[in-house]
This record gives sequence, structure tokens and C-alpha cells, in this order.
Amino acid sequence: MDARNRSGPPSSSFQVCRPSSFSRQPARVLIVDASPPWWSETSATLCEALDDFLTLACSLEGPCRLPLFSLYTLSRQHECLLPFVQVRGNLARLRSCVEELRSIPVEGCVLSSRGELLKQAVLDSLQQFKQYTRHATTPNQANNNGSVEVTVVTSQPGRGVVRQLEAGLKDTDLVSLRRLLVVHISTAGRGETDCWGQDTPSPETEANLMLGTEIDLQQVENSVVAMETVLKAWLHDQGGNREQLHLLLPPGLQGGTTTPGQRPSPVCVKCDMQERLLSPALLPLTPDLGVKTESTKDFLVSGKGLANQSPPPQRLRVIKALRADGVCESVLYGLPLIIRPTTCWQLDWDEMESNHHLFHALCHTLRARDWFLLVRSEPIGSSSIGSGVSCHYLLQPSASLSFLLKPVANRELLLPCQLPVSNQDPPPDALTTIQSCVGQLEEESLFNPLSLRSNLYQHLRSRGLLSPPSYPYRPQQTPRRDQPRPAEGPSSTHTRQPRQVCLSLFSLLPDPKWTPKPYALVEN
Repeated sequence: MDARNRSGPPSSSFQVCRPSSFSRQPARVLIVDASPPWWSETSATLCEALDDFLTLACSLEGPCRLPLFSLYTLSRQHECLLPFVQVRGNLARLRSCVEELRSIPVEGCVLSSRGELLKQAVLDSLQQFKQYTRHATTPNQANNNGSVEVTVVTSQPGRGVVRQLEAGLKDTDLVSLRRLLVVHISTAGRGETDCWGQDTPSPETEANLMLGTEIDLQQVENSVVAMETVLKAWLHDQGGNREQLHLLLPPGLQGGTTTPGQRPSPVCVKCDMQERLLSPALLPLTPDLGVKTESTKDFLVSGKGLANQSPPPQRLRVIKALRADGVCESVLYGLPLIIRPTTCWQLDWDEMESNHHLFHALCHTLRARDWFLLVRSEPIGSSSIGSGVSCHYLLQPSASLSFLLKPVANRELLLPCQLPVSNQDPPPDALTTIQSCVGQLEEESLFNPLSLRSNLYQHLRSRGLLSPPSYPYRPQQTPRRDQPRPAEGPSSTHTRQPRQVCLSLFSLLPDPKWTPKPYALVEN
């Protein structure tokens, strides 16, 4: 069994992705508005994005990020293409559902009752979810927190869809509905003109129609990447019942007096954590994705020749130069490796010196231009399964005539991250408090990791991982050739020792005190 599926000690990928962190993942319902005339423009984009996303979600190991999924369509009528199923392990069924979505006709008549069809699809999905959770036989089949999120994807004007949902669902029971999201796919040359037969409501009218549940409106462009971003938001941890991180700052110099003998309490900043990318350790193609950078042995390509032959060198092709200030640290992962000019003894002196000069010139040029290099590994996968998986790395030059190699996340691994950018200054009171706290910190101009201790050695000793061997070590005595061996059998008082598998080299040599006896003829 794979180490990531065991119930024992967690692997490195579970240090952040703990199963308890994903205990409140809701079931997902996707309602696709496949009605003409704009379904012909968005069908290919949406189906490709959905196919890629479900393939990724089915292959993820670790905690369950997407427990249940259901798919509805709106065309001539509302239809359930896929009732609630578990995502993990159902790739064939999910992909067949996507193919059925592709086969929906792109031409037809425009129905005036589209708003009523959308309302019925939402209510039908909620009723189906109640029935599924009621008849679930195991805890894994049931949803963890009994809630569902509905996402409506449409090319119709988003405000009109939101108004139709608010007006149609205002008198219904929406206890199990956690969130309702309307995703408006904007196509070229078409704005927010209302095609639902009604005017776009004013903010006051929308406020009067607001439901007890949350309805969001999101507008995206008609591209596969944009739709993947919407779907990948489902893979984030949805447990927001309490904060996830407390950042403790030293107490600042506040005015007033402090009670004698009372220690000032630190300033606590409460935060939440969010994943920037999916760990490649959660995917079955870990070696090909470059996640193993712990040592050069893990990085090198496994050779297919003889066992005593060295593996061939990894080939990294430089594909682009990047400005150093344009690289975000959040897209780098894994442990770094140091790249230096080779000193392999099999190269002759002239070739080694020439290679050293080229390495020096490359490092100097990149530092002078403040560039990084984006490199791509040659495809490693077998030709019988696709075209192989390529991984990307970043080469960062150093003044010590070396490069730092770190893996870079690709499009498949990235998770959506939409953080607001504030152009305003913080309130004066909060700014004064934080500046006072930060002023108490010791500042170092040069960071030295040798000054940090983690109490690791003591922890390992307490776990018995560094237990000393038993002394003195006494190897098994080999009997001399002229001494008789002890009798073996039931009458022997000595228990037979297990035979040593690894013999000492010196035990194979003749005893220096042993002398060969002359042969004697024995007469009958």
C-alpha cells in the first residue's frame, strides 16, 4: 500500500494537507445553461475545462477535497446528466458524463421559461442531495457537514440570472444550500444586455429580494484557463469555522502602567491559511513532476542499462529568461539543489576548463541582467501512455559561481488565488501598535541558519532512533579445524546458534596455528 494511504505517520505532504483540515468540504452541483444561441460559443471551452478538472480531482490522493459531484443541464428542459457520485475513483463515469455534455445540440429554439427551468434544477439538486445523504450506508459516502454548493454556469447576463434565482427561491427551504454561485461566461462583442425579457434590477430591488443564503456573481472570460480557475476553487479547504493561525508579535511599548509582576501579553494577529498549489506528492506521477529534489539520486533519471552503470544525466532545456523581480515565490516548491560546474574525472582537462569558463560566463551574465532561467526537463514518461510529463525548474544565479535549482509549479498544479490589493494606509491606531511591536525585534543584516536550533537531536534520541549499539561486540567464534565440533542432537545441552549469513573475510583464512598432518595409509 502507498504510504500516502496508510493510517500511520503522515508523509511530508500531509504536514499542510491534514485530513482534519478538509472535514467541511461540501458537495458540489454544477448547472450548465446549454441553451442556444450562445452554447455554440462556450460548449467547447467549458467541456474541456471540466474534463481536465475532473481528471485532476479523481487522481488526487490525501484528504478528500471534492466528496460528491452532480451535473445538471438546461436546454429544452432541465436534465440531470449525473446524480451525486463520489469523485475519487470514478474517472470513467465522470468523463462519459462530460462527453454527453458535449453532445448537446448547439442549435435550437430559445425558450421563454428558462428562469423556471433554472429554479427547478436548483430545487431538484437539493432534493437529490437530501435523498443521497439519507440513504448513504457508510460515513465515507455521506457528506461530512450536510451542505451543498450550487454553481450555475451561463452565457446569459449574470444580473438577470441572479434576479431570477432570488425571485424564484425566496419562499423555499434552503437549509442545506451553503452557497449559490452564478458564473457568467462573457463572449466577444456582447455585454450585460438583459435577454431574459426583464430589465436589469436596481441595487435596491436586489436588496429586497436577497435570500437567507449567499448568492455570488462572477464574470469570467470564455477560455479554458478561466473556467479551470473557477472549478479549482472547489479544491480549497472550505472549513471556515475558526481561524487557522495565530501570529504572535512581541508586546509593544504601550502607554500607561503595567501591574507589577505581570508579564505583558504578546500581540496576536489571527490569520487563515490557503494553499497556492497542489503538492505533486498527491499525484501518481510524482517522480516525473520533479517533486523529489531532496537529493541528486532522486533527481537523476533512472537508467535502464546494467546495474553497475551510472544513470544518464538529466537534460534541462532552457526555454525562457525571466526577470528576477517578476517571479513570485509562491509558485516555487520543493527542496533546492545547488548546481555547480562539473568536476567529473572522465572529462579531459581542456574540456573541463572550457566548461568551467562557460558556466562562469553564464552565471555572470544572468547576475548582470538580474535574470533567472526557466528550464524544462525532457519528457520522461513512456510513449505508450501519452507523451510523458515534463517538469519545469527555475535557475537562480549566485555570486558563489553556482545556481540554485527549484521546481516551478505548472498550470495543472496551480490553485486560484485572488488576494485584494490595498492602496490605502491602515488606521493610525493599528499602525502605531504594529510599529511598536516590530520595533522590539532584533534585526540582522545577514541571516545565518546555523544560529537556529530545532531540538531535533533530543527528539530523535527520545524516539530511540539514535540508540547506541550494544558494546562490547563479540563476533561468533569459529572453531579450529583440529577441534571436534560439539555433538548436535537431543542430548546436547547447547542450543544451536543461527547460521551467520555474512561471514567475515578473516574466517575464510586458515588458522596460523594449524599445521597440516601427513597422510597415513591405513591397512585393512
